[in-house]
Amino acid sequence: MKNEKKSLIRSDGFQTLLASLACILGGLLVGYIALLIIEPSGASKAIVDIMRSFLRYPGKLKLKYFGQTLVRTVPLLLCALSVLFAYKVGMFNIGAAGQYCAGACAALYAALAWNWPWYLCILAAIAAGALLGAIAGALKTACNVNVVISGIMLNWITLYLTNMILTGVKSPNSPYTKSLQGSNPSALIPSLGLEKLLGNEKSVSIAIPLAIAIAVLVWVVLTKTKFGYELRATGNNYNAAKYCGMKENRNIILTMVIAGALAGMGAALLYLTGIEDWETTISSVPGMGFNGIAVAFLGGLHPLGSILSAFFIQYITAGGGNVDLQVYCSQISSLISSLIIYLCAFVAFFKLFLQNRIRVSDEKKALKEAKGGKAQ
Repeated sequence: MKNEKKSLIRSDGFQTLLASLACILGGLLVGYIALLIIEPSGASKAIVDIMRSFLRYPGKLKLKYFGQTLVRTVPLLLCALSVLFAYKVGMFNIGAAGQYCAGACAALYAALAWNWPWYLCILAAIAAGALLGAIAGALKTACNVNVVISGIMLNWITLYLTNMILTGVKSPNSPYTKSLQGSNPSALIPSLGLEKLLGNEKSVSIAIPLAIAIAVLVWVVLTKTKFGYELRATGNNYNAAKYCGMKENRNIILTMVIAGALAGMGAALLYLTGIEDWETTISSVPGMGFNGIAVAFLGGLHPLGSILSAFFIQYITAGGGNVDLQVYCSQISSLISSLIIYLCAFVAFFKLFLQNRIRVSDEKKALKEAKGGKAQ
């Protein structure tokens, strides 16, 4: 039993789980302290309401909001896969937010201006995200521009281009794009047919199983294929990969293309459900791409772990809207959600801390055994 416990604590998966739980608890604690500072009387109820999220609603309302949470989990998962795919190859894809914008732009414009069906709109979104990723990758290989710098710059360029392009397909009396339901129903992703179960929530579509299948595919590519091995080898040691004859520059560009395609697809799988429309006056990059960073690290940079972490982050984000606005200001829900998301990005730090503690313990034990052997 003792040996089993030792092997469990040394397991990479178990260490990731412990680190993730520590980050979640830490985020909730900091959020609770923030609530206490603002208004102590309602802090306990507020933090409970956040944790209950859609579970606080009765009957079919609970199922309806559960369905909406699943729908919004999909783009978050795809953005997380985009971030972790690039990270496995040694690059930090902070440009996932811009690639997400490009995907939304391509999907919605193809649907509303050209009346394309949903599957062609998704392909357009994938191509747009991949193009943006290719630009960042090409800048890295040709001009040695850090992908973080190019990603940040491309985020804002893409946001304003998206607003400008989608202004041509917006509603006349509002800043939002036209409704797909009224303009081009063929662009809506097919439903799973669970409307009766989920309180007539039609946005629950095949995007959900599709996103899970993509997560599994990313895991297979990265861990079970020669192509994935070459990508990880390039990320771990660029010069060694070059020495071994691997096409390191091609691998970098290809990695960013795939990462961009994933983020772009994530946007399409949200907006083509009809659950929301793009606001053409938005002046900040959507948080979905940045939240994907937290999801990727909370999931231990593992594609399958990201499925659960994406759902949890969206669950908490939805729960942030349950805070009593008569007690707290309207921004408090965003503050609490942001604190939790922010601390979730420290999974790697907590995991490293745990590994260091195990190493120190092993060294002390080895030293003690060595002294005992000399004494004999």
